[in-house]
Amino acid sequence: MKKLLLTITTFALLAAGCQSDKAPASGEGTAGQTGEAKKRIALILPEKIGVNPFFQQMDEGAKKAAQEFGVELKTIESTDHSAIEENLRVAVAENYDLVITSSFESEDALKKVATENPDRQFAIIDTVIDLPNVRSVVFREHEAAYLLGAAAGLATKTNKVGMVAAMDIPLLKKWTVGFQEGLKATNPKAEFLVNYVGGFTDPAKAKELALLQASKGADFIAGAAAVGDLGVFEAAKEKGFYTAGQDVDRTTLDPEHIVLSQLKGTDTAAYETVKAFVEGTFKPGVVTYGLKEDGVGVTYITRESKTPLHPFIGQAVVDKVKAIKDEIIAGTRQVPDPLKQ
Repeated sequence: MKKLLLTITTFALLAAGCQSDKAPASGEGTAGQTGEAKKRIALILPEKIGVNPFFQQMDEGAKKAAQEFGVELKTIESTDHSAIEENLRVAVAENYDLVITSSFESEDALKKVATENPDRQFAIIDTVIDLPNVRSVVFREHEAAYLLGAAAGLATKTNKVGMVAAMDIPLLKKWTVGFQEGLKATNPKAEFLVNYVGGFTDPAKAKELALLQASKGADFIAGAAAVGDLGVFEAAKEKGFYTAGQDVDRTTLDPEHIVLSQLKGTDTAAYETVKAFVEGTFKPGVVTYGLKEDGVGVTYITRESKTPLHPFIGQAVVDKVKAIKDEIIAGTRQVPDPLKQ
């Protein structure tokens, strides 16, 4: 969201369920130019790189910052969620100046390790931990979901638009409610269909629900089901409706049917976290990234895509949604956080 040589220590070699990312030894940047000792930062990912682009982007953003600011960075990939706590402890034992991790999978482990090490600095991306030595970086996903819904409302020909979401939990309202509000803003006549998979890793169930919505006339069905989105994409290819992915640009997978993607800049979050630490502005507490900070967005609206714009969306829709985006950034259009209502 998304190179400095590290010495792999004995701790890292013995740590179960982790790998080290190596990078070139000599990095030019703030610390290197001033002759000060380089900051040492560890990024603990809850899974291996390559499974979820969300975490790959994060790694890329951290590496970019490490290069620019002369930081030693080690990325530790957890083979499964049970390895996260051990990997956090390895980073603490190796005396990294800052330890960054991500997502709800890491919450319990970080709460333990950060509480036991109050003199150490930590950051977590995409969830909140209320501790005096933890910086929590979260996103205003509802702003991007609003734009996605606005685009769908303008593009639909049947006035029936759907979303297949992972679970009916408060957090997912930032996607479902944000999307519905954007849809209503541009097309009050449009009907919104929403179904829940019941988990984050069930493409078969997600496909079944997408087919159900298509049978009811939906010509645009957004995926918001994590791995389940792959099932929505399959259904779109089979039935000929249009869809959208999440987090990274998914249009490249099937440009004929995946016509938009809601973006989450985990690369930006990781980059800015490292930058703040190096520049001395890093503080515990909650930091949010939305449209204004380029932390969230939609393909063609906030970021270009390698995939040509599909006629179902079209430039006229893009231009109208860009104007809505500008209003949100300027504060003249409010998109309330559903979790705070």
